[in-house]
Amino acid sequence: MSVSALVANRVSRMKRGTPFSIEGFYSLGSTTSVQKAMSRLAKERVIVRVAKGIYSRPKPLKNIPSVKITAKAEEVAKTWARANHYKMVPQGLEAAYRLGLQTQAPMKSVYWTTGPTREFKVGSEVVQVHHTTNKKLQWENKPEGKVFRSLLTLSPEHTPESSLKNALSRLQLSKQETLKVLSKLQKNTMLAEWKNKLKNVERSLIS
Repeated sequence: MSVSALVANRVSRMKRGTPFSIEGFYSLGSTTSVQKAMSRLAKERVIVRVAKGIYSRPKPLKNIPSVKITAKAEEVAKTWARANHYKMVPQGLEAAYRLGLQTQAPMKSVYWTTGPTREFKVGSEVVQVHHTTNKKLQWENKPEGKVFRSLLTLSPEHTPESSLKNALSRLQLSKQETLKVLSKLQKNTMLAEWKNKLKNVERSLIS
């Protein structure tokens, strides 16, 4: 079977509306032949190029078949990060909003990454990815990572301990797991100004 046929066969099995990287197809043949096969499928509108090296099979809307969804900008950004082995997590204000520590949703969808800063746009959706230090991305998508990045963007003076407790409860962890999270956060030098409040929350859980 030709490289073109192999690529087309694998593409036909990709979920519609979900972005995928060309990197996963290079095992089927030479880089040039795979790229040519992808380019041909894009010209035939079997797939849509949503970012450099990232494609998607259009998905027709149920109610309006003539309108087709290619992919969500957020999923394109995540696919890009996975393909390049970059870490990528919601930026601090987004993490704080999801944990209830921030009442107003961020106006833009922003992520922090170990990769380069760039923007992903699909239709009217825009996702910005900003390069930052690896230290800010520690624990990635683990519970402690979500709280860590939230606290990096907030002031301990204006954040009551009750808000911290509510945020921790949203993680839906056991008491022991929550205490482990608090212990890790207290040891992090980037959260030195939060140490007393974290300690107080820890004491309230133990007592």
